[in-house]
Amino acid sequence: MLRTINPTTRRWFSVLSSLKNTAASEPVKEPVTAKAEPLSEAREAYLERAVRVDQAGELGADYIYAGQYFVLANKYPHLKSVLQHMWDQEVHHHNTFNRWQTENRVRPSLITPLWKLGAFTMGAGTAAISSEAAMACTEAVETVIGGHYNQQLRCLANQYDLKWTDGTNGPTKEIKSLTETIRQFRDDELEHLNTAIEHDSRKAVPYILLTEGIKGICRVAIWTAERI
Repeated sequence: MLRTINPTTRRWFSVLSSLKNTAASEPVKEPVTAKAEPLSEAREAYLERAVRVDQAGELGADYIYAGQYFVLANKYPHLKSVLQHMWDQEVHHHNTFNRWQTENRVRPSLITPLWKLGAFTMGAGTAAISSEAAMACTEAVETVIGGHYNQQLRCLANQYDLKWTDGTNGPTKEIKSLTETIRQFRDDELEHLNTAIEHDSRKAVPYILLTEGIKGICRVAIWTAERI
C-alpha cells in the first residue's frame, strides 16, 4: 500500500526548504570591534618615558638589594630571608619592565651601566655601615619610588580616558595592564618601606643625612633616566 503525503505537510517542507536557502544565501556579518582614538604624540612620549624610567628604577632596586644581600646575609642571618624576599620581588619587577621595554621597543636609558654600578655601591655601602643604615637606604629609596609610581598612576587615570568608536570612554587594554602592573609594584615598594622601618631603619646614624641624601640621588636618577 502506497503512503500518501498530506498536502499540508508538503507545504511545510516547501517553507522550510525556502528558509534554508534564504539563510544560506545571506552573508554572515562580522562583529564590529570598537577602536580607541589614536594616541597623541605627547601621550605616546609619556608612555615611552614611563617604561624607560621604571625599567631603570627597577634595575637600580635590583642591584641595591643585591649589594645589601652580599654584605648582610651572612653577617646578620636573621635578615637573610627578609632581604631575599624583597630582592626576589625587585628581580620580578625588573624582569617585567625589561619585557615591557622589549615588546614596546622603548629605548633603554643610555647610562644603564652607571645605574648598575651606582645602585650596587649604594646597597653594599650602606650595608657596610650597619644593618640599620641599609634599612634607612631602603626606606629612602622606596619612599621616592612609591611617590613616583603614585604620580604615574594619577597621570594614567587622568590623561588616558580615551574616546572609543562605540561612544564609550576608557583606556586601552595595554594601558590597563600597565596601570595594574604599576599599582601592584607600588604596593610592593611600600611593603618594603614598612619592612625597613620595622627593622630599625630610623635607628641608623646619621639617619637624616642618609635618608635625605639618598632621596635626592633617587630624584636626580629618575629625572635623568626619563631623558637620557
